[in-house]
Amino acid sequence: MPGFLKVFGYENPKSPIGYSIDPTFQQLISSLLTLGSFLSSLLAGVFGAYAGRKQAIWLACALNAVAVAIQIATTSNGAIYFGRLLLGLANGFLVTFSNVYTSEAAPAHLRGVIVFLFAYWVNIGSILGGTVNNSTKSRLDKSCYQIPLGCLYIVPTILAIGLFWVPESPRFLLHQGKEAEAKRSLIALRGSAVTAEELEYEWVEMIRGMEEEKKTAKSVGWIDMFRGTDLRRTLLCYGMIACQSASGIWFLIAYQTYFLQQGGVTKPFEYTIMTSCVGFVGVNVGMFAMRHLVGRRAILIIGATACGLCQLLPAVTASAGVSAKIQASILTAFIALFKFSYNGGVGGASYPVATEVVSTRLRAWTVGSATAIGYLLAWLVSFCSPYFINPAELGLGAKYGYVWAGSNFACVIFFFFFMPEMKGRSLEELDEMFLNRVSVRNFRKYVCHLREDVTNDVLQGKYGGDEKAAAVSHAEEVEGNRNSEKEN
Repeated sequence: MPGFLKVFGYENPKSPIGYSIDPTFQQLISSLLTLGSFLSSLLAGVFGAYAGRKQAIWLACALNAVAVAIQIATTSNGAIYFGRLLLGLANGFLVTFSNVYTSEAAPAHLRGVIVFLFAYWVNIGSILGGTVNNSTKSRLDKSCYQIPLGCLYIVPTILAIGLFWVPESPRFLLHQGKEAEAKRSLIALRGSAVTAEELEYEWVEMIRGMEEEKKTAKSVGWIDMFRGTDLRRTLLCYGMIACQSASGIWFLIAYQTYFLQQGGVTKPFEYTIMTSCVGFVGVNVGMFAMRHLVGRRAILIIGATACGLCQLLPAVTASAGVSAKIQASILTAFIALFKFSYNGGVGGASYPVATEVVSTRLRAWTVGSATAIGYLLAWLVSFCSPYFINPAELGLGAKYGYVWAGSNFACVIFFFFFMPEMKGRSLEELDEMFLNRVSVRNFRKYVCHLREDVTNDVLQGKYGGDEKAAAVSHAEEVEGNRNSEKEN
């Protein structure tokens, strides 16, 4: 943007727009954002062991506000660097704890779809962000970048205010020994959607799950992540997040406009926005498929296979030596199909799988460190990709797709042999299955003993205690609502 380069760049008569930017500054404003996200994700386990999920998201919203204010107001490179780092810190907490919270708070049968909404909103943000940037890029004053930055206040402000009406994660409260608060939180989350018996069943299941986790706990979280059966769960979580980078999505996020431009595509930035819209359609298709058609494992395998083919076919076309015009059309079409496949498959399902595959006690530790690894891989991809696509280096162009096709097919192998199917299972059932070392092949048909034990405990009123009155009150409220609906 010329308006941005007037402030943070320098005049260059040889440049088509009359300005250029120092490459070090360009690298740092991107890298510091990734570094901040990496650091906060890595610290999420420590923070999550003592403070709640809501507190983490509130902190992220506050850091976001400060970071945006600095970047809007300053003309100093040093202040911009600090603002980018703060924005990265906020982003890491938002990504980690929003997924951790939704995974812990959602009912088992809706958990996949609810956590899938993370990808839904990311795509909406991408589309809106690209549209705003495209609308302000021709402004020649500071408003060209201040307006897009100002838009970063909107969602965190709504989120920070809305959190006052959102209960804390009941599983987090339970692990903190706050049983009364945890029960009230569960009642508030479920509302009138369940009966008193169903609520009590879920409550007892959570308590039993917590007790079993305490039996296996040996030390602090970051060490226990790599012990016993939790090691398998940690590696699956890490592998799932790593598959995001292996798909090639971070390459397109960083360089799609440049890549399309090198491929001879006219209006590359506008086509970037178009492919984001196609990706948003893919998110909706993926959510529907996960809820009604297939499980997590199937959608991951289908998504990764489709992503691999979308990377392979433009590379084959480029190798075949067809005309530049046809290559440009094929490249644009398959990038759009890639984003559809990624968002409907690996991209959408990755966080539902990554958050439910780990135990509740270690969730913030494991998901946080996995997200940090994801940011590290994203930085590695963005750092190395120019070497492959820049004409002054290897200049592979569309043939770069061979690399990503291979990595996508490697992901398919990982999903097929190592990723179990977890659809419809409660988090506590998954704890039992991993503890009993159930194989991938037997995951779907395994019958959990937890169900029988919980049923017996509910019938005996073992965990009712002083909280039973809350369940009775909840039952009366639900029954009253239902009677009122019948009368109407």
